[in-house]
Amino acid sequence: MPLSFLDVSFLDILDILLVAILLYQIYRLVKGTVAINIFIGVAAIFLIWKLVQALQMEVLSLILGNFIGVGVIALVIVFQQEIRRFLLVIGSTNFTSKRLFLKQLKWLRDESDQEVPLHEIVQACKEMSHAKTGALMVIERKSKLGFYSDTGTKIDGQISTPLLLTIFKKNSPLHDGAVVIQGQKILAAACILPLTEKANVPTRFGLRHRAAMGLAEKTDGLALVVSEETGDVSVALGERFINKINLPELEDKLQALLED
Repeated sequence: MPLSFLDVSFLDILDILLVAILLYQIYRLVKGTVAINIFIGVAAIFLIWKLVQALQMEVLSLILGNFIGVGVIALVIVFQQEIRRFLLVIGSTNFTSKRLFLKQLKWLRDESDQEVPLHEIVQACKEMSHAKTGALMVIERKSKLGFYSDTGTKIDGQISTPLLLTIFKKNSPLHDGAVVIQGQKILAAACILPLTEKANVPTRFGLRHRAAMGLAEKTDGLALVVSEETGDVSVALGERFINKINLPELEDKLQALLED
């Protein structure tokens, strides 16, 4: 049997390299979630299909080809959350040097473009950390969080340290759930956030931490958590989860992440 399929050109190498990069990015997207096993299985079937095609095993190639063709629809359904995250990454990519120009045009700015009063938030985090008061706050960036703020109690109030401390005070009817922050305002409190789909989250992290990770997986919002058990302050943004942030560095860390 001729081995013509082994002839390799520069374009073949480039094609393989680009496919490898694409597969690696997809793997990073689903790594740590329950979808990783499905991804590995589909990738294995695809490689087997291409192999039997190269070996000219027509019957098996036809069966696997039809399976792959029909399976695309199933993959869209199974990976809908991962596809949404991928599109969100593309849609929120910053091509304008962090919008420095638009920040100068105040008349073009809406509520979400206004500077977040980080000092008030950080001061509240410090006091709640010392008192070991649990808290979960989400700062809106480019992705609108109206879907999540609608699940809670509307506040629509100016951000202040006393207001945040009051919301998360133990036995307060609003302390369970998350506070959604947009610009200089608290949109709502006691909001329900999605839990992370990752299977490898350490058991020491409770519902607040898992909800922060879940929100970060589905939007570009920044989630801030104060642990009720330890008083540790953590931040979730995209794939990043930063635990036990030093309180003196918290404001600078938040500022850097919001400008990222």
